[in-house]
Amino acid sequence: METIKSYLEAMFASMPNTPEVKKAKAELLQMMEDKYNELIADGVSENTAVGTVISEFGNLDELAEDLGLVKELQETHEREESMPRHFLRMEEVEDYLNLKKGNGLLVGLGVFLCITSVTWPIIFEFLMRGRMADGFGICGMFISIAVAVALFVFAGIRGRDWDFLDKELCQIDMSTADMVKDKRRAFKMPHAIMIAGAIMLFILWIPIAAIDVDIISSCLFYFVGAGVCMIIYASTVMGSYEKILKLNDSKTISGNYGKDKGDIVYINKFAEGIMDVYWPTVTCLYLIISFVTMDWHITWIIWVIGAIARRLLEVVLEAEED
Repeated sequence: METIKSYLEAMFASMPNTPEVKKAKAELLQMMEDKYNELIADGVSENTAVGTVISEFGNLDELAEDLGLVKELQETHEREESMPRHFLRMEEVEDYLNLKKGNGLLVGLGVFLCITSVTWPIIFEFLMRGRMADGFGICGMFISIAVAVALFVFAGIRGRDWDFLDKELCQIDMSTADMVKDKRRAFKMPHAIMIAGAIMLFILWIPIAAIDVDIISSCLFYFVGAGVCMIIYASTVMGSYEKILKLNDSKTISGNYGKDKGDIVYINKFAEGIMDVYWPTVTCLYLIISFVTMDWHITWIIWVIGAIARRLLEVVLEAEED
């Protein structure tokens, strides 16, 4: 029976995501289930029953008139001809996700090296003192920056093969979307831990800054660098899942493949973009206000206000269900 459901999903994948199409799809599924159960009751094998059901109900062009989908099917054919989509196989998607994980780490390490590069003069001054210390310190700083640039360039070259995702219309099937959703669910906890850990590292500079020793104060750059590295990696990985799950046309049935139960659908792309950058924006505001005012014992209230404001935005920007 799962084979029949998967076949039905493929049949309707490019159809408009309208109440009429959803109703017709449900009716066709019921007819296919009834026929399948009837064949099984008659002693037909499961494989034969599936094949018979698909051969009898598996052509949407022939069933369109009975289902009242002639207009919708015609529009679908015209859209597919005028705006063909690049179909991505599951293996290709897995390769892309693995590449984004690697690139997230490369870019994160590159940023870490850039942020911490300024500590080399301090370190060599503490270890050696004198002109030699200055020379080694500047040399270490430029080596760190050079390695960081190399990592950025390498990550960029690795990702060029996937530039078409931003330039072409693409699509994935339901099984691929389910695979990506499983990965996204599994990464939600590590993502939250890394973001929380990064914020904790940003705050740790306060007690360190109170120690008036250059070599110890330089640890600030390592805390900030590690925090930024974690945020870049976590955001890159989560962003790759979101990107793949949003490839399908949101106006078609396949546009629902990327949605989990309980996911909020927003009224338009602009609203969706606002909510995507909401928490990073709140985090930046929290850090800026806290650093400027130094009232860390008060600024934590920003997170409470942010949570309430986000819920209000969700209510205002959420699209109504059909």
